[in-house]
Amino acid sequence: MAYEAKMKMTDSSVFEFIEAVDSPKKREDAYRLLDLFTETTGLEAKMWGPSLIGFGSYHYKYASGHEGNAPIVGFSPRKAKISLYLDPGEPKWEERLKSLGKHTMSVACLYVNKLADIDLDVLKTMITESVAHMNEKYPSGVSE
Repeated sequence: MAYEAKMKMTDSSVFEFIEAVDSPKKREDAYRLLDLFTETTGLEAKMWGPSLIGFGSYHYKYASGHEGNAPIVGFSPRKAKISLYLDPGEPKWEERLKSLGKHTMSVACLYVNKLADIDLDVLKTMITESVAHMNEKYPSGVSE
């Protein structure tokens, strides 16, 4: 049976998704992130799956043969926390995290409660560096 990727770019409206966020504060933060990511990347926001706002895309292929597309960077204003999807393989990652502010992490995500908890200038730098690193890592696979 072929693997069907759950995260695909859709034609859903980014604005309708943000407007459906229950918490007014999370909704406000989502609009601020939308502006920040758009301005920083120069890329158009697209919905990926039902809940991720992504910018750009790249094609990956694992040694196992599994391959697909994913956003270069993105975010999701989830109920508990805001998930930030950046490139943790970027060389200055650890250094940037020290000055970002209050956050937690998993393997692939940074989580923040609210934007007031973090330094947005550091986040902009992390976005810029993530995009640049992904362009190096996937030179023929990164697009808008």
